[in-house]
Amino acid sequence: MALLTCPTCSRTFDAAQSAALPFCCDRCRLVDLHRWLSEQHTLPLACEDPPDDSPD
Repeated sequence: MALLTCPTCSRTFDAAQSAALPFCCDRCRLVDLHRWLSEQHTLPLACEDPPDDSPD
């Protein structure tokens, strides 16, 4: 029995009993998807250095 913690609701659940891994249920999976689609969750944007305008 592998116990996992749902990243959406923080509930501990048995991985063998969930068809929505890594979530505990489809509801938590859909809540997470909604957060991504509504841009509540985002990936960090790395700032690039400004182009060097000096001649070589």
